[in-house]
Amino acid sequence: MHNLNLPAYKYQLKEIDGKLAIFDSIRKKYVVLTPEEWVRQHIVHHLNDDLKYPSSRTNIEGGLRYNSRSKRTDVMIYDNEMAPLVLVECKAPNVKMDEKVVRQLATYNSQCNAKLLITTNGLVTFAVLCKEGEHAMLQEIPSYQALNQMV
Repeated sequence: MHNLNLPAYKYQLKEIDGKLAIFDSIRKKYVVLTPEEWVRQHIVHHLNDDLKYPSSRTNIEGGLRYNSRSKRTDVMIYDNEMAPLVLVECKAPNVKMDEKVVRQLATYNSQCNAKLLITTNGLVTFAVLCKEGEHAMLQEIPSYQALNQMV
């Protein structure tokens, strides 16, 4: 797997039905290790372990509806009232981080209104603060405590 520009963590791998799988501590199961899953597991651990976003309010591959179609969010973290706080879109490291990726994230957010949008391919990460109809690009992902002070 790719070396990423995200903090390393102690992951668990095993082979299941001839495929390599990685343990997902949120879903409490092994999932097939794809390049996108590699990025997702790294960003989730960074958010939960390093930046102190609550793992108990972290959801992976949850559903939402957009234009009568069901979509899956890569990662959603909820606030104390279980309203969307952080929406994360993960891409494989070989996917170019461009306007199309940001537009996909904004489209998803039009349905859930998260306060912080993050998109990453593990090499490049963008964080956008959404507050009172305004969007501000951030230099880095804020800690859970810092985000709560911003919103």
